[in-house]
Amino acid sequence: MRGGADLRAILDELAAGRDLRNARGQPLRFIAQDALPDGVAYEAHIFAAGVVPTRDNLHDFFNALVWLLFPHTKRQLNRIQAEVIDREGVRAGRGGVRDAATLFDENAVLFLSADRGLASALTGFAWQQLFVNARAAWGRDCAIVPFGHALLEKLVRPYKSVTAHAWTLPFAPYAQQAALPELDERLAASLLAAAERDALKGGRSFAPLPVMGIPGWCAENADAGFYADTTVFRLGRRRDLPPG
Repeated sequence: MRGGADLRAILDELAAGRDLRNARGQPLRFIAQDALPDGVAYEAHIFAAGVVPTRDNLHDFFNALVWLLFPHTKRQLNRIQAEVIDREGVRAGRGGVRDAATLFDENAVLFLSADRGLASALTGFAWQQLFVNARAAWGRDCAIVPFGHALLEKLVRPYKSVTAHAWTLPFAPYAQQAALPELDERLAASLLAAAERDALKGGRSFAPLPVMGIPGWCAENADAGFYADTTVFRLGRRRDLPPG
């Protein structure tokens, strides 16, 4: 079995082959966690030096994989986080912008659909409409792409109440991996636009999405009764519900 040093060497080779860089244009490398200087914030160090402290565990392994697949988006997230740290320092409370960036980085899924009705069902907690009535639309008119590395770690041993922070994009579901670079660019652009209009406000920037409810993600959700569990498929906050 390869150790952490071997894993980081492989990641460095893959990053170099893709010419991956941080937001300042420096080549991206993966270093041991104990190489992070004392008193320096993780996000600030990636932004300043182009190095990602990486432990020998699943959490950081998935983080590295997301860097390889979504480099534009990871750079944009890192820029947002580093700029807040530079402006405000490292505080006990991260604040809305940095909190939103961290939630995205750790626990986001991308909800891809050009159908506004499906996106509204998600943001309006209309689980019956989204997962049961529109079940045939999944994979055709809408799709989910996992992004957050902590979420990916949870999904190694999934449980019913795993809930992601969904970021909606008006992007038709793709059928081929070749579409990933375009998705990455559009996702990074959407984050930049949200930051510029001051729309990154912690958890309110996302829609909660119980991932085990996604059609086909577990055998149990083939039964419509699966969605009757309101401890998982919550009715939502009153202000979030669509007018009726």
